[in-house]
Amino acid sequence: MHSSLPGKAAEIRALLLSLIDTLPEGAALPPERELAARWNVARMTLRRAVDELVIEELLVRRHGSGTYTARPKVARWLGMMGFSEDIRRRGMRPGSQTLEFRHTKAERGAARRLRIPVGDPVLTFTRLRLADGMPMAVERTTLPGSYVPGLEADDLSGSLYELLTNRYGIELASGTSKLEPVMPDAKTAGWLDIPSTQPCLALHGVSFDRRERVFEYTSSVYRGDRYAFTAELRMTPS
Repeated sequence: MHSSLPGKAAEIRALLLSLIDTLPEGAALPPERELAARWNVARMTLRRAVDELVIEELLVRRHGSGTYTARPKVARWLGMMGFSEDIRRRGMRPGSQTLEFRHTKAERGAARRLRIPVGDPVLTFTRLRLADGMPMAVERTTLPGSYVPGLEADDLSGSLYELLTNRYGIELASGTSKLEPVMPDAKTAGWLDIPSTQPCLALHGVSFDRRERVFEYTSSVYRGDRYAFTAELRMTPS
């Protein structure tokens, strides 16, 4: 991100960035008076540079404690992209652990979302999604069983979309998503290795293939401390 700070504050911001690069995540910065003396700058100028890095989520202030380096959040685009591809594009290694997997029959809610008859076979599974080994999201997915014959839990270690395309010829064409803030239940918090008081982001989505069939309903819970969502907005001609 480019700085909007004037000359001296921009220079101090650059020095702060260099300092942050030498510190581990969660480390405390030296006190402001010490940094101001070290760099021969007014504390107000130093504070302006710190404020900008707090806004950029590279630093975090803790009242009565000090200023600390922050773990940067993964910014995911809300668009036509699966978790694995998105994580790879950010230079990290995607991973997945299947937590639950079962064959069942579609109840009314699932049948309505998937546009299939009540009682049709469906697959439901829950996966823990990882980035460089760190838990990032709990993803609950439901698929029409007739679209994916023979699919088993052992098949779900990688990208679901790549698997559906390569094995079943199902290609993602469009979808709808709804994003909302949530508090995790105890089981989800345990899987994500966070306290149940940690706010999260829930993403509910329906995916369509090129034959305009609904082939997937997903409800995912992302760690609010490690994830941010970005959407590109365009003006619709009137």
